[in-house]
Amino acid sequence: MRSPICLFVLFTSAWFACLDTLHSTHARLASAGEPEVPESCPVTKPPTPPFVPPSPYPNETTPGSFWFGTNKLWILLRTDGTWQGLPQWPDGTFRQKLFWWHEGYDWRDNPDPPLKVTGNRLDSPAPPLQSGVSHGWTNDSNHPFMTNGINLPALGCWKIAGRFEDAELSFVVWVTK
Repeated sequence: MRSPICLFVLFTSAWFACLDTLHSTHARLASAGEPEVPESCPVTKPPTPPFVPPSPYPNETTPGSFWFGTNKLWILLRTDGTWQGLPQWPDGTFRQKLFWWHEGYDWRDNPDPPLKVTGNRLDSPAPPLQSGVSHGWTNDSNHPFMTNGINLPALGCWKIAGRFEDAELSFVVWVTK
């Protein structure tokens, strides 16, 4: 079993790597302009009024993003409805790491939460996405969240759904190069 210090270093390093990737992607997209989403792909847009996570969770977002969901389950999405430039794995799938929040979730009590992530392509036939095991994570004691890695077998319009306990949340994204 890994020591708590080892786990803290591992999780902290991974968190900063994810933030760096997210920042780089936002910067690259801002300089290149927003990708064009076909009208046939009903990407999820920011709700009106905006969803604000409950206290003590942070309610700020990165530029070009918004919170989506309810107090039972929420996620951070891009305002343009896209995932662009995802890494392609040797098997040809496109990898995305998702961060999910649930009010009252404690990663110490539930380090491998039963968060189930599914998805299907809306614009063309494709195998369903592949979802990894979910893990609890935090970068401080007041803001724990769940992570889940998914592999999409093709680019295109995808409906992604997450289920945790009695909550379910789904959204639509356009996945492009």
